Amino acid sequence: MDMKKQSSPFEYAPAPESRSVVDIAPSYGLFIDGEFTDAADGKVFKTVSPASEEVLAEIAQAGAADVDRAVKAARKAFEKWSALPGSERAKYLFRIARIIQERSRELAVLETLDNGKPIRETRDADLPLVAAHFFYYAGWADKLDHAGYGANPRPLGVAGQVIPWNFPLMMLAWKIAPALATGNTVVLKPAETTPLSALFFADICRQAGLPKGVVNILTGYGDAGAALVEHPDVNKVAFTGSTAVGKAIARQIAGTDKKVTLELGGKGANIVFDDAPIDQAVEGIVSGIFFNQGQVCCAGSRLLVQESIQDELIDSLKRRLATLRLGDPLDKNTDIGAINSAAQLARITALAETGEAEGAERWSAPCELPSSGYWFAPTLFTNVSQAHTVARDEIFGPVLSVLSFRTPDEAVAKANNSQYGLSAGIWTEKGSRILAVANKLRAGVVWANTFNKFDPTSPFGGYKESGFGREGGRHGLEGYLDV
Repeated sequence: MDMKKQSSPFEYAPAPESRSVVDIAPSYGLFIDGEFTDAADGKVFKTVSPASEEVLAEIAQAGAADVDRAVKAARKAFEKWSALPGSERAKYLFRIARIIQERSRELAVLETLDNGKPIRETRDADLPLVAAHFFYYAGWADKLDHAGYGANPRPLGVAGQVIPWNFPLMMLAWKIAPALATGNTVVLKPAETTPLSALFFADICRQAGLPKGVVNILTGYGDAGAALVEHPDVNKVAFTGSTAVGKAIARQIAGTDKKVTLELGGKGANIVFDDAPIDQAVEGIVSGIFFNQGQVCCAGSRLLVQESIQDELIDSLKRRLATLRLGDPLDKNTDIGAINSAAQLARITALAETGEAEGAERWSAPCELPSSGYWFAPTLFTNVSQAHTVARDEIFGPVLSVLSFRTPDEAVAKANNSQYGLSAGIWTEKGSRILAVANKLRAGVVWANTFNKFDPTSPFGGYKESGFGREGGRHGLEGYLDV
C-alpha cells in the first residue's frame, strides 16, 4: 500500500510471499522432555496475526506444574549433556544451524505471520542472524578452556530464559546457543503473542536429534515466566524485555545464588553532526527507528541533530518517510508492518497523544492504514525538549523524537541524559570525532555511520536501566559459566 503514490515514479505491484511454505497446525502443546504435551490444567490461549487479527493456532498455556515438570526434565538431561565433550555438543549446534538455514523461508513466513514484521526483515535480517548465532557458538563449544575464563570452566546447570515478542526467533537464538555450547540445559518461555517460531524450533531440536530434555519450550503468560524465574532448581535466569519486569526479576532472585543477565529497555540517541553525509544519515535514521516498526530495544528513538543542518535533515527525512510503504507484511515490498498487538498499539497511541499534549509538534507520514489489524503511521516529533515524555520514555513503536544541539559536548550531555543506556549512533565524516564521542557515551553499543548492525561475534547489552550482562561474542559465554 503506497503511502504516497505520486511521490514515486515507480508503481509497486503486489509481491506477496506464499503462505503455503509454512504449515501451521490448529493447536500446539508445550515441549517438555522431547515431547509435545498438554498443559497440566488443560488451559489454552490463541495466537493471532497482528496484520489481519486472524487466529493462527491454539496454544497450550503453561502453569506452575508445567514449569516444575520442564525444570525436572532439564535437570535430568543436564547430567549427560554437560558430560559430553565440547566437540560433541558442537555437532548438535552445527546441525541446528544448518536445519535453520534449510527451513529459513518457512520460518521467515511463520515469524512474519505471528509477529507482524515485514517478510523482507525476517528473511534478510532475522533468519540469517539466527543461524549465525548457532554457528558461532558451535565454534566455541570445544574451546571454552581458551575463552579467558580459566581452565575447565563449568556450566551452571538449568537456564530459565524468558524472551520478548519483537524478535522471537532471534532472541531464542541469543539465549539458547550460548547456553547449549557451554553445557547447560534450557527451559525457555517465549512471549504469549509470538509462540509459534519457538514451537517450530522445538521441532528443529527433534530433527537435529538433540537429547530429550536439553531444550524445553513453555508457552504461556507472565505467570509462567515468573514461576520459571522463581523455581528453586533454576541456576541461571536470562531475560529480555521491559525494564519494569526486569526490576521485578532482580527483586525475585535477590538473595539466591542464581546468575542473571537482563537486557531491558532503551532510548537510543542517534547523533548527526553537521559534516555527516545527509542522505546516508537519513537512511540510518529510518532503519534506526522504523525497522521492525520501532519495536526494538536498541532503536534510535531520539534523533540529536546539529542545529546548522536541522532544517535540511528534517526536510530530507520527511521526504524519505513519505516513500515508505506500509501494509501487508507478507508483501516483499513492504517497509512498515503491523504493530505486534492491540495492547502495544494502545501504548504507542497514548504516548504519542501525550507528546502532542505536552507541546511537541507531531508529523505523520501520509499513508492509508489497513482496516483490520494493528497499524501506526511512521511519526516524527519536532520542537521536543529533554523534559518531554516522548524524549524520556521508551515508546517501542515507529515514533521518532527530534532534539537539536550546537556543540559535541552538548550532544554527549543530551545523549547521556536518560535512564537508559543500550545503544547510540554517531554520524560524521571525522574518525577522530567518532572515537572521541563514542568514548563518552554511556551506551553498550555505539554504531558509527550505520545503525542496527548485529553480529554474533560482537557483545550486546546495556548500562543503567537497560540492564546488565552481555549477549553475543566471547562475552556472551560468561553468563552461562561458573567463572
